[in-house]
Amino acid sequence: MDKIHGKENKKNLLRDIILNLHQGLSIEQAKERFEKEIGSISSTEIAEIEQSLINEGISPDIIKKFCNVHALLFKSALEATPSKEESPTHPIYLFKMENREIEKITSAIKTVIKDKDRSDITQTKQGINDLLIRLKGLDTHYIRKEHLLFPFLEKYGFLGPSTVMWGKDNDIRDMLSKTSSELDNVDSKVRLDNFTTKYLNPLIDEVEGMIFKEEKILFPTSIEKLNVEDWVQILTESENIGYVFIERPKETQSLISALRSAAVEEPTVKDKIVSFPSGNLSLDELMAVLNTLPLDVTFVDKDDKVRYFSEGKNRIFVRPRSIIGRTVQNCHPPQSVDVVEKILRLFKDGKQESAEFWINFKDRLVHIRYFAVRGGAGEYLGTLEVTQDITEITKLEGERKLLDEGN
Repeated sequence: MDKIHGKENKKNLLRDIILNLHQGLSIEQAKERFEKEIGSISSTEIAEIEQSLINEGISPDIIKKFCNVHALLFKSALEATPSKEESPTHPIYLFKMENREIEKITSAIKTVIKDKDRSDITQTKQGINDLLIRLKGLDTHYIRKEHLLFPFLEKYGFLGPSTVMWGKDNDIRDMLSKTSSELDNVDSKVRLDNFTTKYLNPLIDEVEGMIFKEEKILFPTSIEKLNVEDWVQILTESENIGYVFIERPKETQSLISALRSAAVEEPTVKDKIVSFPSGNLSLDELMAVLNTLPLDVTFVDKDDKVRYFSEGKNRIFVRPRSIIGRTVQNCHPPQSVDVVEKILRLFKDGKQESAEFWINFKDRLVHIRYFAVRGGAGEYLGTLEVTQDITEITKLEGERKLLDEGN
């Protein structure tokens, strides 16, 4: 059969190959069909096809299950596709620089494994442990990808990365945690060999496989779909999440500083909609959100007047509405006024940003925190009191990842 060149025909044929893969077609047969009938494909086409499968009702979990097979199927075609050049301040360039450092860590782990017979078990375990601890830094790389890159792809109709690749990221996180835990049980060369086969090698394969998926599918698709304004916002927001294994280029810092100085991020209110730099809420939604917080908040302005408090269902301390406008010192018993005054004075003088206490109250452990509230120029606007019942929180142990429908 001649190779298919029409974009739509190529997509339809590739969709058929992928569906057959899910139904039992071997990877060898799939590759043979792919090379014979299609030959070449772009990363964007792969992303579009996987997205169309999700749109047609195929579970993202199924797509995720076979995504390693998909990458292997397209590997030769993708490796032959030249990538676009990015400037050293482009978010994709920074993602790739982090990947180069991740590869150095996986390469170092392979070296430790290769040399394990020339070292004693203690040295080998220590070497692997040190590298696994360092490898955990990839969580920052994944978080930046998931929380900054994925939302913009969703804006352009590409939900696949959020539903499929995010799941693979979590699989890697779990594998890394499990591998680190299982290393503690290694106490002989035999157990080390079993540990390497069962945990370490699969982890390395998944981490390096994710780098391939990012650089040959996700990043090229993102470059094609996102515009300059999108990348500027991603670059700016990256400052809040941070980077791992690499230093921020000075050019990036200069660009972000320039952007921040030029941008006026002030909230506005129009037609009962409060617009913040990070999103919009109606007045009803804003009040409901504040009253749903699992803690009590009270705001005291710069003149020490109580201006607001949340009205959740289970307040810890009594807050009648009559305290609004009252001086905060008059809202506390005489024996604690000195402490209140000291906190406010430290906040106003810029010598402290927070203070915390915890007390036993009606057989509950209550955590009370005070935070200095400051404006964009650092000026003192007031103090926020946050009170939380942490009795049950202090009893938590281990992890809980599944929803208990009874709670």
